[in-house]
Amino acid sequence: MKRKILKKMGFFALGGAVLGFLYYYFIGCRTGTCPISSNPYISSVYGMLMGVVLGFDARLFTRKVEDEEAKRGAK
Repeated sequence: MKRKILKKMGFFALGGAVLGFLYYYFIGCRTGTCPISSNPYISSVYGMLMGVVLGFDARLFTRKVEDEEAKRGAK
């Protein structure tokens, strides 16, 4: 289960990095005044982080909380 979630997050991270680079290439500013879109590395890392945020599976934490609550109720 965790391997599937990690693959999903990796896919989103890679896709975000590619989209970040494409944003730099086609839209980014060339003057250097835009801190994110003027550098291809920063733009790619920012896109990767946004991909991870979008691909994050919150069910990981809700299951953990539900399991802990069930253990407390069983005592």
